[in-house]
Amino acid sequence: MSDLSIVDAHHHFWDLSKNAHPWLLDEPVKSFRYGDYSAIRQSYLPADFLRDAAGQRLIGSVHVEAEWDPSDPLAETQWLTTLCQTYGLPTAIVGQAWFARGDIADVLARQAENPLVRGIRQKPAAAPTPEAATAGAAGSMSDPTWRAGYALLTEHGLSYDLQVPYWQLPEAAALAGDFPETLIILNHAGLPADRSAAGLARWRQAMACFAARANTAVKISGLGLPGRPWTVADNGPIVRTIIDLFGIDRCMFASNFPVDSLVADYDTIFDGFKAIVGDLPAADQAKLFSENAIRLYRLEIKLDQPAGKDR
Repeated sequence: MSDLSIVDAHHHFWDLSKNAHPWLLDEPVKSFRYGDYSAIRQSYLPADFLRDAAGQRLIGSVHVEAEWDPSDPLAETQWLTTLCQTYGLPTAIVGQAWFARGDIADVLARQAENPLVRGIRQKPAAAPTPEAATAGAAGSMSDPTWRAGYALLTEHGLSYDLQVPYWQLPEAAALAGDFPETLIILNHAGLPADRSAAGLARWRQAMACFAARANTAVKISGLGLPGRPWTVADNGPIVRTIIDLFGIDRCMFASNFPVDSLVADYDTIFDGFKAIVGDLPAADQAKLFSENAIRLYRLEIKLDQPAGKDR
């Protein structure tokens, strides 16, 4: 086991025998950026996560909402709280809420009452291609109704986990500028799926626009490519570009497990991250692998204590 402490800043649990996750249960299955995802259409619980992460010195984790049935945004948080009480994981929760819905004020207030909840994720409407992006689209980050709900995050001290393709990041930068007291944490590196020279240039430009806002951070995760194994060669330049744009203090490494088990095992991903930043000072590596997540998600973690109970 590595002696580098890890806080996994983005992962998921689900129990498909008890809980409703339409994207994992419905037929036919939806299209997915990694292609066939039948392998993860099964329950994934703390014991599975700890087994997968056994080769790393895991000291904590952040669970991000996993598209639980949106008719009950609070049920997942309640279920995860029970898991934490039993297994010691997750350390913190990014819960579900829907900014344009009439119940948003009540949902946010109730999410904020839970001591494990640090933020909210709701994927805003996004165009399928850069060319199709339209300002002010319903459900988007520039939709006034959506923004009215988003504005309530500030009074609860909650951060916002954002997942959109990179071409929506100028819109996200505008959102960050208009609500400077709310931290926006970008998920999955802005989804740089197009690895052509032109695609990476557009991705980098959009990431730079977003990174220019001081109240932004990024999770380096979800870097898999369909039909390809996860490699340092493929992902090293992406990781180093993100660190250059955001700086050491605003980047966090994460597994996105079990979703990214479709492209690699846990050790391949985290050992890959270690190889990519192995030339950086030890203090910088500590920030990327654990300290930034502890600070940005306001975690209460003992650095010398492995995650999970009875470990």
